[in-house]
Amino acid sequence: MWKIFAAFMVFALAALFFIMQGGDKVDMQGEAGGHAAAASAPVASAPAESK
Repeated sequence: MWKIFAAFMVFALAALFFIMQGGDKVDMQGEAGGHAAAASAPVASAPAESK
C-alpha cells in the first residue's frame, strides 16, 4: 500500500514540476486543434413562411 502512495506522490510532484516550469505557456484547453473552422461555418436558413 505504501508503494502505491509513494508512486502517486512521485507522479504528482513530477506533474507539479512540469506545470510550474511551463508557467503561462501551458495549454489546458484540451482538443483545440483546428476545429474552429468547422464550428464557425455559416448556416443558411430559409425565412419562415407566415400563413
